[in-house]
Amino acid sequence: MSASAVPSRQGPLAGIKVVELAGIGPGPMCAMLLADLGATVIRIDRKHPVALGIERPLKFNTLLRNRGAIALDLKDPRAVEAVLELIEEADALIEGFRPGVTERLGLGPDVCLARNPRLAYGRLTGWGQQGPLAKWAGHDLNYLALTGLLDAIGREGQPPTIPLNVLGDYAGGSLYMAVGLLAAILEARQSGCGQVIDAAIVDGAAHLATTFFGMVAAGIWMPGRGTNISDSGSHFYDCYECADGRWIAVGPIEPKFFAALLEKLDIDAASLGPQMSRDHWKAAKVVLAARFKTRERDQWSALLEASDACVTPVLGFHEAPEHPHMKARGTFVEIDGIVQAGPAPRFSRTVPAMPTPPQAITPGNTDRCLSAWLAPSRIASLREQGLID
Repeated sequence: MSASAVPSRQGPLAGIKVVELAGIGPGPMCAMLLADLGATVIRIDRKHPVALGIERPLKFNTLLRNRGAIALDLKDPRAVEAVLELIEEADALIEGFRPGVTERLGLGPDVCLARNPRLAYGRLTGWGQQGPLAKWAGHDLNYLALTGLLDAIGREGQPPTIPLNVLGDYAGGSLYMAVGLLAAILEARQSGCGQVIDAAIVDGAAHLATTFFGMVAAGIWMPGRGTNISDSGSHFYDCYECADGRWIAVGPIEPKFFAALLEKLDIDAASLGPQMSRDHWKAAKVVLAARFKTRERDQWSALLEASDACVTPVLGFHEAPEHPHMKARGTFVEIDGIVQAGPAPRFSRTVPAMPTPPQAITPGNTDRCLSAWLAPSRIASLREQGLID
């Protein structure tokens, strides 16, 4: 292996600097993702924090891992000036306030881009910066409701099923914000010009559903929950209860994979009718449900998991880290006693370091955090003015 190919422990975003204006959910998730991959992220918290989201002790607020934070009173113009000094050194900024809030704070795009013309200014909201709902509050559930996705999630004859906020907040919001910031940073290196990224969760979630809108237009995806191939309508893409009350996930869509499942279950394919015929799905589901009730979940896993039958146990949060595949890949790590997912995706050369736990805002931590951004004399000056503790 050449010297240039020796794995680094810095991550592929080493050298990228990001200012995060403290918010909830999607913003911190985006900041954590960038920090996990090696970016230097500084979180600007409130001098007098207010309740944001679901409160818990700091060590359990895992979205705040891998970066330092400082507390500033942004109603003080001197504190705003300190943030602008950090922005001068940054490649990107993340804010998740309602439209107009950062402008009122003196940290709007025009001001920040004037101080740093190459800045990628990321605005992450549910509704976006424009539109009839832009100024109103909302949450993941509301955003998914407007995209058509929520209406499609659930079983036949049942109300829409509320998914975890992974789909809207984190996939439609955080990940699209991260992609947008990185794209803007790359473009700025060519043009020398920064820009504003308007990452709306409704836009990202709708974009994630692109294939489904195509199927709806083609008449392949039928209206009504739980009536299609991959929404629990079919017998070959569903979860089945086992003898011990636990569940198994079954997903062999392709005929050869479905054949592998039926062989393992000792079920005659002809008895179920044509796999893709909707007229046979409900009856076939009754047959499979009865078969899966004859054994416990882990017994079925032992029989089916290591095959092309596309069957896996439905694991709880406490079980997932102990699965042999997850353990072999090191998908989960333990940080300060808290089991959580490690950085993703994987890189062959610029390997990210193990994340650090969330850091309390103390004088020592503040100094360490700011040392990557400001000279020691300026840090001392901020403390002398009472702007930082």
